[in-house]
Amino acid sequence: MDLRPVTALGRRTPSLGATSDGVQRRLSSVNNNMIGFDLFSGAGGMSLGAIASGVQVKLAVDSDLHATATYKANHPEVEVRTCDIASLNDIEVPIPKATQTVVFGGPPCQGFSTSNQRTRSKDNPTNWLFSHYLRVVKLLMPDWVVFENVKGITETAGGFFLDAVVASLQSEGYTVSHWVLNAADFGVPQKRWRLFIVASLHGHSVDQPQPTVSKPVTVHDAIGDLPILRNGAKVSSLPYRKTIPSAYASLMRSELTVCSNHLVTASNSTILQRYRHIPNGGNWKDIPKRLMKNYADRERCHTGIYKRLRPNEPSIVIGNFRKNMLIHPSQNRGLSVREAARLQSFPDGFEFTGSIGFQQQQVGNAVPPLLAEAVFNTIRELRKA
Repeated sequence: MDLRPVTALGRRTPSLGATSDGVQRRLSSVNNNMIGFDLFSGAGGMSLGAIASGVQVKLAVDSDLHATATYKANHPEVEVRTCDIASLNDIEVPIPKATQTVVFGGPPCQGFSTSNQRTRSKDNPTNWLFSHYLRVVKLLMPDWVVFENVKGITETAGGFFLDAVVASLQSEGYTVSHWVLNAADFGVPQKRWRLFIVASLHGHSVDQPQPTVSKPVTVHDAIGDLPILRNGAKVSSLPYRKTIPSAYASLMRSELTVCSNHLVTASNSTILQRYRHIPNGGNWKDIPKRLMKNYADRERCHTGIYKRLRPNEPSIVIGNFRKNMLIHPSQNRGLSVREAARLQSFPDGFEFTGSIGFQQQQVGNAVPPLLAEAVFNTIRELRKA
């Protein structure tokens, strides 16, 4: 066995894969010849996708103790590190010979987001966290690297950061492929564009994953069976409604009869008044000016503020709950944690922990598991060839 720096994680989980005929469930047997390490893991969305594709994840690292608490709750057999990635340099674990390894993850992306115009530059220190990711890659020299981030990293500072990541990997001998993917093309009920960089130490150029669904999964498909809730709902575990609206909802439910995280922010009466004026697909522009007097400059609101989702389309991006304030398609309230998790493609058996605010942040920051699985499947197929 080789001794390489890192820790231990991973459990068997059903694949969440989708086909052109719609979403279907299939069990993916874990491939013992692929071991993974998740950096900036958050609650574990990317790990779920990797595991579903057959990767045995051995390490999860994140500095957010609330996110790692959720990770541990869903993977009790896992050793999870709650620490600054800068301190990750002294861990060892046996790795069997002939076992391939993959380092994956997405450094925090707020500074690269297209909605963040003030700090999208080389002067923002948070934009340099990717350098620690690359340091760990150089420490481990895995067979594969999967790097995820927002589409905006391709534009920030004229593409400087994207070029820096690619050049760094190439200098270490990796063959690098990268693409921008829309999660909705892979069975996720959400229009979410993300950059993926996939690097091979063995000369493999990786083709862009092809869409796995012939038509998008809609908001109604995704959440139509979840319970009716009121503003400020506080009961976490509730039974489903009787009708299952889609194969996607059935997949998320699996064999469960109740699920958790049905928590909704308690909005004040002024906000509830605003909700009543917004049609499906509408936003803050539909709210009478008399109800928006507390905004110093109402016209500076971005399109996601007070956005009511359309039931027959995929959702817009699930992000920061407080900034986006997405509204349920038919109920005058914000989304519940579970509804947002469904729109991210987290299965209902995955439970988020902590206060409602921390749960919301974990969901919004996550990589959709179905999207991640599609990317890892490209590696799996190359390894079979």
